[in-house]
Amino acid sequence: MIRKILATSEDVHLFVLRVVLGAIFCAHGAQKTFGWFGGPGYSGIMHWFAQQHVPAPLALMAIMAEALGGLGLVFGFLTRIAALGLVVNMVVATFMVGLPNGLFMNWFANQKGEGIEFYLLVIVIGVTLILQGAGRWSVDRELALKL
Repeated sequence: MIRKILATSEDVHLFVLRVVLGAIFCAHGAQKTFGWFGGPGYSGIMHWFAQQHVPAPLALMAIMAEALGGLGLVFGFLTRIAALGLVVNMVVATFMVGLPNGLFMNWFANQKGEGIEFYLLVIVIGVTLILQGAGRWSVDRELALKL
């Protein structure tokens, strides 16, 4: 089982997808966890989740999926599991937050909130990483070679 989770190719495209997605979610996780980059911090985001009627354990899982999942993707460590956490997170966000606002992001502040285009991109990249693995220069690849 662990071999299937770690298995990957030397594909540099997977490396690029993984690192960029990981960096984006490290930043989003830092906003939610530490209040960095103008984010609300842990107490602020937990308050927001409570207003959205999201149970605290699920909110914590979403925060950790972004912070730890992003970090895992940057290093290519347990990439499939990290990507799965982000995909689940974004599917939930699509239905709970974005779908009522349509497809497009709120570039011109003329709708209630953001649409689903960002969520869809993350889902597609995440599914690609789940199916293909971490690619070149990953902890997963090194561990798989040792097994």
